[in-house]
Amino acid sequence: LKFNPLRQVIEGKRLIVVDDSIVRGTTTPQVVEMLRNAGAASIHMRICAPPIVHPCHFGIDMATQWELIASHQEIEDIRQHIGADSLSYLSLDGLMRAVEQPEDSFCTACFTGDYPMPVQLQMDKLVFERPGRGKARKVPVTAAVPASEPDSG
Repeated sequence: LKFNPLRQVIEGKRLIVVDDSIVRGTTTPQVVEMLRNAGAASIHMRICAPPIVHPCHFGIDMATQWELIASHQEIEDIRQHIGADSLSYLSLDGLMRAVEQPEDSFCTACFTGDYPMPVQLQMDKLVFERPGRGKARKVPVTAAVPASEPDSG
């Protein structure tokens, strides 16, 4: 049992729920429904990262691009899907200010699609995990993403 909402604490309250991310959009609707069933007057989701719109090709076990809810839905559509009264994401600029590091000090490709090196975008992890089944889940890509220029120093 991961969550156990206490009706006597939640009932009639306006809640601000903070989560690290919304990837597929499958868990958050369950949390929102559980809080509504516990009597929450309103539920406002705040996400501590920008929308994840591109898959990671560098070792993070992540959904395919089509499975990433923010890759094909607007924020208002996601809000309706999860059932929250409001939904806000941290901006990329806000994330950079929060971590107090330059943007080029880590990869932000899942937010921006700007990969630090060329990747074969039409490949996804399902090609390797479930041979024969990955093709049906590929997202068509018509252009390669250029690599960033290497440092001259």
